[in-house]
Amino acid sequence: MAKIGYARVSTRGQNDDSQIDELNAYGVDKLFVDHGVSGKNAARPELDKALAYMRDGDVLVITRMSRAMRSLKHMISLADELQKRGIGLVVLKQQIDTTCPQGRLVFHILAAIDQFQRELIVEGTNEGLAAARARGRNGGRKPKLSATQQATVRKMYDAKGADGKRAHTVQEIADVVGVHRTTVYDYLRAS
Repeated sequence: MAKIGYARVSTRGQNDDSQIDELNAYGVDKLFVDHGVSGKNAARPELDKALAYMRDGDVLVITRMSRAMRSLKHMISLADELQKRGIGLVVLKQQIDTTCPQGRLVFHILAAIDQFQRELIVEGTNEGLAAARARGRNGGRKPKLSATQQATVRKMYDAKGADGKRAHTVQEIADVVGVHRTTVYDYLRAS
């Protein structure tokens, strides 16, 4: 039986030392760490490697549920997958150990509370954005192209040469308006 540790930090600037220290203090045999991976993203390459590495009788050790799971559905799915494979789950902060019935019960209760908390945060954020829009404030990034740049892009893109083909390449258009060509592509796709 091996204890496999997994840690995740959302941004490159975040420090994973506390997670690693806790996992090492618990006595993990092997450690996998994802850096710069947001909680809402599905892709967690090191978690995937850890799960592929694990065998029947092993235990996945994490510091808290949110480090390995995206949602209640994902938590339950992962716990079920681990259970079917004969792999336990230990969550240090919540003192959960799914190798026993009490631990599985606590896991499901805390997973539901965690999901509820996440939904409350999303709901509050959406309410705040709606209130801001009602006051005429829109969030998000400003458009990369001004109205003048948009008109120039459209005019150059639609221009035809004597042979009936486009008169300008997307790179030429991007150079004229002073943006990267992907910005030109994004604008043309959206318009």
